[in-house]
Amino acid sequence: MKSVLVAVFDGLQPAQVTLELMPNLAALAAEGVTFNNHHSVFPSVTRINATSMVTGRYPGAHGLAANTLVVRDFDPYLAFSALEPMLAQVVQKTGRILLAPTLADILSQHGGEYIAIGTGTTGNAYVHNPNADRSGGATIHPEFCLPYSLNDELIQRFGPWPQDAMPGTPRLSHAVKIMTEYILTERKPAVALIWFNEPDHAQHAHGVGSEIASRAIREADEQFGRLLSWLDETGRASETDVMVLSDHGYSTIKGVIDVEALVRDAGFPAGDEPGGVIVAPNGGAVQFYVRDSDWAATDRLAGWLMAQPWCGAMLASQAVAGIAGTLPASLVGNEGERAPELAMSFRWDSTPNDAGFVGHAFSTGGTPGNGQHGSMSRQEMHNVLFAKGPSFKRGVALESPSGNVDIAPTILQVLGLQASVTMDGRVLEEALEGGSDHSKLAWSTDVHDAERAVEGGV
Repeated sequence: MKSVLVAVFDGLQPAQVTLELMPNLAALAAEGVTFNNHHSVFPSVTRINATSMVTGRYPGAHGLAANTLVVRDFDPYLAFSALEPMLAQVVQKTGRILLAPTLADILSQHGGEYIAIGTGTTGNAYVHNPNADRSGGATIHPEFCLPYSLNDELIQRFGPWPQDAMPGTPRLSHAVKIMTEYILTERKPAVALIWFNEPDHAQHAHGVGSEIASRAIREADEQFGRLLSWLDETGRASETDVMVLSDHGYSTIKGVIDVEALVRDAGFPAGDEPGGVIVAPNGGAVQFYVRDSDWAATDRLAGWLMAQPWCGAMLASQAVAGIAGTLPASLVGNEGERAPELAMSFRWDSTPNDAGFVGHAFSTGGTPGNGQHGSMSRQEMHNVLFAKGPSFKRGVALESPSGNVDIAPTILQVLGLQASVTMDGRVLEEALEGGSDHSKLAWSTDVHDAERAVEGGV
């Protein structure tokens, strides 16, 4: 079986892939395929995008609606952050956290393994392979492993993980060491993934384009360069397809909004009360879960939100269809059994910050001037994807639309496997050697709008 190496730079934007900041990635991009029209899923936060990468499904289908969410079959009134061990508790009570199989599940049916190592959040790591005890493969993280028994084995062999730092280079270096000396050398999985938590880690704390964020990008690229050098030195570069992407882009915070406090002040009761609302903050987006999908209460909430100066586009689930000013959640793939009644993107713009990086948006947390993501802004929904290897064309830049949901089906195609399950993503065949002429690929854009009269205007 062929092999694929996937590297994810959390929060990396296209404008940051330069010879100055990222010479290793820029060189790979120039030699391989650049996807100039690549997209995150909404909300543009990490854990749901990681899940879309490994399932090929939009959030409505894979069931992880956001970083902070309500899983009603677990607890209908609890908004929680999707982290381990909470995700394991959901599995223990309901039997599942994801509603769709992952690459690990699919590869196991063909005798292959998926192994992911990452320095991001525990939730991000967990969703890559929640069924590792049944599907094989592994997830490796500084705080735990799946299967759990692997953790002690790796610490005994490679030593404890370095303490978290800013930038997070010590942990990135440790991850590369485990990747090259254990995962690729001994386990030899069909798909190996490494998740660099930079520049996200630094941009949240210091801002997009800050000195520390720029240093984090350079040092993460150096660690990526170590991986590429190892592939060359071991003779594996010619037989390994390398895909490099980010989970989302970034904006600069223009203002912090305590949405839950404002919702309560506006008279909306807590989620366990009649007509109650549970607020799930997600940086540049907010999910609203209304008790019993009460249409009248949801309509009042939507009208109040739309009158606020920080409110942007709003999606409504099928359970409350017909609310003026909202668009169907199905338009962005968010319709499903765990969908919130309303999902709101904060208002955003494309003005530059002090470092010259465009994009500002309101946020549920953080500090004005620092970085954030989650909204529908062009800057946050537009992320990066590059590919190089024997399966891909060389020196090509594509303008055709692609997204994080396309990663899983494309990987399966490269490996010569057929997905036995439905996926929302497509095979990016115009990027593959022998694939169609990308200049002749037809695609179009549809524009959807909705409006509502509210106090102060429309």
